[in-house]
Amino acid sequence: MSDALCLHLVSDATGETNYQIARSCLVQFEDVKVKEYVWSLVRTRSHLEKVIATIKAKPGPVLFTLVDSCLRERLEAVCQKVNIPCLPVLDPTVTALAKYIGRDFHPRPGLQHKTDAAYFNRMEAINYTLAHDDGRNIYDLDNADIVIIGVSRTSKTPTSLYLANRGYKIANIPIIPNVSPPDELFRLKRPFVVAFTADPIRLVEIRRNRILTMKQYKEIDYVSMEEVRKEVATVRQILARNNWPIIDITCRSIEETSAAVLQHLDAWKHNHV
Repeated sequence: MSDALCLHLVSDATGETNYQIARSCLVQFEDVKVKEYVWSLVRTRSHLEKVIATIKAKPGPVLFTLVDSCLRERLEAVCQKVNIPCLPVLDPTVTALAKYIGRDFHPRPGLQHKTDAAYFNRMEAINYTLAHDDGRNIYDLDNADIVIIGVSRTSKTPTSLYLANRGYKIANIPIIPNVSPPDELFRLKRPFVVAFTADPIRLVEIRRNRILTMKQYKEIDYVSMEEVRKEVATVRQILARNNWPIIDITCRSIEETSAAVLQHLDAWKHNHV
């Protein structure tokens, strides 16, 4: 990593905002090696001086979220002196919002991570989702916000967890060959139901890799192209009978699939007002 770009992420909170912004930006550049230095909970001058010492020793762009004006000014002055970009990543957005709203903002370190009602709602959603993974605890499916159905290896669980972290209670139910879906699924009134599918060729590939990993070599039907096609067809038949939407996850990331789910959810809510 001697020729890698040094990137310093400086925050007075957890640093998650900096990290996510950096990740989103760096993927736009191909073949760029990056050495990230993550500095979190930087709230004192002595801590900042340790950060500055490393920045001088390993110079590279600085992304920061610091609300203390003295710490900000010190960091920006040092970076300017050594000719290093120093970017306050939230400032343009917060300033624009303040101008539009017509109100001053009152910066406090880590305010976005404070333990409030939204935090507890998100924890409740995560707990519910974990308890209702893979068809478990179907007796209270009506308490879900979203119910995801689909055949094996269509990313139901990771997508459920991603959405749970956004505050949605998710239950996911697998569609299993020769096993009827639970009756509770068809009696739901409150939750939004959506199905995941994928190209059978891709599903077979994923399942074969899983079998090799788990050393379950006898599960022939699980990777049979004919059987997988039947599974996918069964899901489509269920959806057609119940007018539920379907999302093909073949070429989607978890984030893209989640965004598609929420788009369908918004449309469903609009039609059920």
